[in-house]
Amino acid sequence: MKLDILAFGAHPDDVELGCSGTIAKEISLGKKVGIIDLTRGELGTRGSAEIRDTEAQAAATILGVSIRENLGFRDGFFVNDEHHQLEIIKMIRKYQPEIVLCNAIDDRHIDHGKGSKLVSDACFLSGLVKIETQLEGINQKAWRPKVVYHYIQWKNIEPDFAVDITGYIDIKMESVLAYGTQFYDPNSKEPVTPITSKNFLDSIKYRAQDLGRLIGVEYAEGFTVERYLAVSSLGNLI
Repeated sequence: MKLDILAFGAHPDDVELGCSGTIAKEISLGKKVGIIDLTRGELGTRGSAEIRDTEAQAAATILGVSIRENLGFRDGFFVNDEHHQLEIIKMIRKYQPEIVLCNAIDDRHIDHGKGSKLVSDACFLSGLVKIETQLEGINQKAWRPKVVYHYIQWKNIEPDFAVDITGYIDIKMESVLAYGTQFYDPNSKEPVTPITSKNFLDSIKYRAQDLGRLIGVEYAEGFTVERYLAVSSLGNLI
């Protein structure tokens, strides 16, 4: 299956927190979108890998993505090496996305920056014909996405561009709340973490609202780029 957009996250819920409003909007416009999680989030303070698997699939259903896969890398300990790059290359060549979305280039959680660089490097390497890969016994063709964009996570990194997600904030929040073990629950007896506070849950919406304010819309999600943005005409800007 060829996808238009493939979103990578170091952990299940990264994509939902960072760019699910954009994903929901693109799907509504007829784009085919998929999600690849690098790890199962097994080091998360709350819940378990098995619970996160179920939550991730529930979030995928809410968003309406075409596929969701998990590469099973070690949470907290995966590295940017040949083995991990090749596993991501196989996914890029399998789904042949035009656009790849991935983690913030610098963030509080060490896996976010690592995952960002790992996916970005794999996107470049995937276009080299002398790197040979097979999936299910079939030789894969080289494929390089046209662009790689990095969504914004914990840190307030200044975006290079913002996507108007007005009308899609509710589905974004619904997909985030599919991870019932991970976020604010006043009845939970599990340990408190930086992402389990009510302030963090509220921040998902108010940060989108503030970025929307800055670009003249109700809600927005921000992204950083690896190369200059280009538009066919000034009229394409909002």
